[in-house]
Amino acid sequence: MTCPPSRPRRGRTALRRLPLIVWLWILWVLLWGSTSATVLVGGLLVAVAVVLPFPLPAVLPGAVPRPLRIGRLVAHLLTDLVRSGLTVAWQVVRHGGRTSSAIIEVPLRVDSDLLITAVAEVTTITPGTVVTEIDRRRGLLYVHALPANDERDIARRREEVQDVERRVTRAVGHRHDGHARGPRSGGPDDTPRQSREGER
Repeated sequence: MTCPPSRPRRGRTALRRLPLIVWLWILWVLLWGSTSATVLVGGLLVAVAVVLPFPLPAVLPGAVPRPLRIGRLVAHLLTDLVRSGLTVAWQVVRHGGRTSSAIIEVPLRVDSDLLITAVAEVTTITPGTVVTEIDRRRGLLYVHALPANDERDIARRREEVQDVERRVTRAVGHRHDGHARGPRSGGPDDTPRQSREGER
């Protein structure tokens, strides 16, 4: 006859699964793109219901979520939402359908499906940027961005996405090896183009 696990042991097991619960909760909020009470409470309940009853393997082995870094990530996200929203609104008012845009190729350093998804979600919910494709094999994101008037704007947008990647990896305490591959020089994806929707 086996004895039921002691309370300290159950407590340690729950504590080990806490980072996964928090991470799934954050992803839930990012996927919904809302911080309403329903989304926050519902996401927490779903994360607990998925993680606690099942002995899931480690999603990011060696990763240790850092609350301070997570707080900074959320603060940067909120700041970017306001700043980018104002920029996009001004461009629409000033140029209308002639606002310039570009599809930018962004090389990534991370090699985890979970982290790539998180980077893509954070990038997409920021006004003015939408991830149109993920090239998992080559470790590339293709991001539609506006405004993109010249090469300087394109370089700035690429750096912004890579900054998001760094913030996400630091927030979960994940270490990665390897180097990002540089973008193809002269590629057609990085050419600014004018939107013609307003001319139709």
